[in-house]
Amino acid sequence: MALDAETRDQLVETVRRFVTERLRPLEAQVSEDDAIPDEVIEEMKALGLFGLSIPAECGGLDLGMEEEVLVALELGRTSPAFRSAFGTNVGIGAQGLVMFGNAAQKAMYLPGIASGEIITSFALTEPEAGSDSAAVQTRAVRDGDHYVLNGAKRYITNANKADLFTVMARTDPSKPGGGGVSAFLVERNLPGLSVGKPEKKMGQQGAHICDVIFDNVRVPVENRLGGEGEGFKVAMQVLDRGRLHISAVCIGVAERLIADCVAYASERKQFGQAISQFQLVQGMIADCKTESLAAKALTLETARKRDAGESVTMEAAAAKYFASEMVGRVADRAVQIFGGAGYIADYGIERFYRDVRIFRIYEGTSQIQQVIISRETLKRGG
Repeated sequence: MALDAETRDQLVETVRRFVTERLRPLEAQVSEDDAIPDEVIEEMKALGLFGLSIPAECGGLDLGMEEEVLVALELGRTSPAFRSAFGTNVGIGAQGLVMFGNAAQKAMYLPGIASGEIITSFALTEPEAGSDSAAVQTRAVRDGDHYVLNGAKRYITNANKADLFTVMARTDPSKPGGGGVSAFLVERNLPGLSVGKPEKKMGQQGAHICDVIFDNVRVPVENRLGGEGEGFKVAMQVLDRGRLHISAVCIGVAERLIADCVAYASERKQFGQAISQFQLVQGMIADCKTESLAAKALTLETARKRDAGESVTMEAAAAKYFASEMVGRVADRAVQIFGGAGYIADYGIERFYRDVRIFRIYEGTSQIQQVIISRETLKRGG
């Protein structure tokens, strides 16, 4: 349900102020502590950030894709760990339920997800199933009115905070690839489910990823999402939306870095003048701005197409591919423009340089996006 223009603009402005006034001053602290303060999480809940994409009848803001992109752009202007705190509730951790859940499932979980009382997580990746997402080996065996899950998931975002997992598990081992995979809503407190300790990562301190282990976990049949064998379809449709969200975050980070570069280059003097006066520095700024504008135009156009009901599998992959590669180049140039100051922690540029590297990996690596783009282009005949 699209918001009217005035309400949408008010929401974007509110998020912009929250990012500028509340989140940005905490960036270094969150990185140092590897944790987001509890009071900030509560403020995010009060703002409705956990329910951006949840239907209004379930307590969410029910944003369309373009509206979500505009909000995600603002959230990209600070450390990505802040967005990650509620990102799975907005995206991959909840969208399977929004798109494919039945009325009872939605009534059971979506109000709590929208309020932030329930934290969600998306459990697809395994030790042998990452880019090859159809190679899921976690098993779900029907036993009366339950399925029994056994297996392990790896690098699962927000797993240590999650109350509810959307889990991809193989229900029919005789079917190769995605055809034998089903999706399940699995509650954290079920016996046999355990979560490993958070991994030490290159960047995005404050956002955690963990292993999730299933040891004879009994999941009620009514917690299956869709029919048996439809799990891969659930995952792919969820990822289409998630890729546009990540594209917007990448653009927001790029715009933040460009603004920081302009401010620094205008003050930093060498050879008797601000370094912004040197054409080679201007060239780097121009490349950053041009690429960020191109990514923004592609992402917004694709979001509008999705809101109009068009299939955007190829376009979403292209947006995510271009935006995530773009922000990596922008971060690299930012370090170069800041010089030695860009390499030390005080200015935060090296932190963003590390933070943005993961964007080229999750929600499908750049190479997987290339495969999708070429496949869909060939399918469409050009």
